[in-house]
Amino acid sequence: MAYVSEHNLFTEDVSSGIIRKLTTDGSRKLINGTFDWVYEEEFNCRDGFRWSPDGREIAFWQIDATRIRDFYMINNTDSVYSRIIPVEYPKVGEAPSPAKIGVVNLANAFVRWMKIDGDPSQHYLTRMEWSAPGELIVQQLDRRQQESRLIYCNSKDGNSRTFWAENDDAWIDLNTDNPMGWYWINNGEDFLWVSEKDGWRHVYKISRDGKTVTDLTKGAYDIGQIKAIDEKNNYLYVTASPDNATQLYLYRVKLNPAGRSGKDEPELISGNKLKGTHDYDIGPYARFARHTFSNASTPPVAEWVSLPDHKPLQSNKSIQATMKQNPNMRVEYMQVVTEDNIQLDAWVHKPASMNPTKKYPVVFYVYGEAAAATVGDSYGNHSNFLYNGDMGADGYVQVALDNRGTPSLKGAGWRKSIYRKNGQVNIRDMAMGAKKILELPYMDRSRVAVWGWSGGGSSTLHLMFRYPEIFQTGISIAAVTNLLYYDNIYTERYMGLPSENPEGYKLGSAINYAKDLKGNLLVIHGTGDDNVHYSNAESLVNELVKHNKTFSFMAYPNRSHSMAEGEGTWEHLSKLYTNFLRQHCPPGGK
Repeated sequence: MAYVSEHNLFTEDVSSGIIRKLTTDGSRKLINGTFDWVYEEEFNCRDGFRWSPDGREIAFWQIDATRIRDFYMINNTDSVYSRIIPVEYPKVGEAPSPAKIGVVNLANAFVRWMKIDGDPSQHYLTRMEWSAPGELIVQQLDRRQQESRLIYCNSKDGNSRTFWAENDDAWIDLNTDNPMGWYWINNGEDFLWVSEKDGWRHVYKISRDGKTVTDLTKGAYDIGQIKAIDEKNNYLYVTASPDNATQLYLYRVKLNPAGRSGKDEPELISGNKLKGTHDYDIGPYARFARHTFSNASTPPVAEWVSLPDHKPLQSNKSIQATMKQNPNMRVEYMQVVTEDNIQLDAWVHKPASMNPTKKYPVVFYVYGEAAAATVGDSYGNHSNFLYNGDMGADGYVQVALDNRGTPSLKGAGWRKSIYRKNGQVNIRDMAMGAKKILELPYMDRSRVAVWGWSGGGSSTLHLMFRYPEIFQTGISIAAVTNLLYYDNIYTERYMGLPSENPEGYKLGSAINYAKDLKGNLLVIHGTGDDNVHYSNAESLVNELVKHNKTFSFMAYPNRSHSMAEGEGTWEHLSKLYTNFLRQHCPPGGK
């Protein structure tokens, strides 16, 4: 077995217990076999080493974070003296930590470094695995994340060659569904690769040499995930929803399509009787699957089905036989067209026992960034996890909408329209979408609140500062207040380098609009947040104070981005949130 300890790579013979140290240069900032904070957070990189097929070598990442400045967090409460906590955290504008791939021979612990072109301080190595005995495949992204290269590396001499490359005018998303990034088929002669190079998220079959490329999911739609590969029967199973981006269904396409006749078009496997979100855990050879389903009013329910006919293995335990509706989920899905002629998906959760002659307060839940969408037709999306009570029973209308830039299955153009304009395009979409939804006759436009966490906290600040005519009350939790305060990988992906887009960074940072606050604002942050640092909140406080703005503020000592630590934290946060909302946006029809 192999493992990493104190940033060095070790093996242990499980029969004899003999431990061997394979690398010796590991330190706090020279990292072997695992990753620094930002690789883990933004590239979903976790285990940083790979055994060779013959078990004689191990390939591993080395991350050199020695040039990355420490961000210091302070623990003031666990001792009578404060304690400094250093975190290597590359802020926007800082060059990436140089990364390289080494191959260590287990017989003599000799490490050979792969010779990969490109300045390591201006590139990322995001994926790596063995593609054959003596050969690695590595994915390299440039710093702007606009060029992706797939590279073969010879583990015996370290030489490398690029065999596949693609470019994007905005950014290239990684395939985070598979930690390797690709799927080998046809005995290693081809691999499957997810790309948006034609404007849609499609699955491509690419020959080992990169010369033959086939789009397996051709058409004006996005796939969600690859769920199974059935080479025996020549099928690829994927999730998609060509007609409704809020839902998800199972389809299959040919792995080796004969052409583009009708029989090669995507085949719907889920059927169209159950509208909502379908997910699958598909077994070997794609003969059977565990199928789960939910929608806004149907709690998650599961069944075992055979494939491809999608028949329940036990009719009395099928989803149709066991599903139950929740009558309290009074959710309406809709599409709104803003005054900018942008069509947005939205849901509205109505109060219980609505009186058609009255108007009700409205609470918008927002996120709005590229990391997540909020308007999925699945159960539980419509519950406010912070509110202490039942919002519907108390007489609140709850709303969410998905702006441009969210990862909805609407094409790359939709998702990448925020490039260099994050904090502008997405915020206007939210505001104009809210303005349109508030035209509904039962909504009280004098009682409108907005709240969000992390990116949603940032969106809340933007909306409160820039659209006070729409939003009177806001609760912002763990927000990035200045784009320059966040990490380089995430922010530069969507905004470009700050030296090349200074105006975009200024216009996209909520702190620059703080002087325009007019409503009721509650700002909440954990001082131990190693993701969105507490300095974001402190800087915002300074700006609000400078402009003599009245606001409410809560700091939770040593709590992280999730604020899950500390006795009583969640109960206190829920009470704080609920009381502020009820005070400034009173519930009930009027």
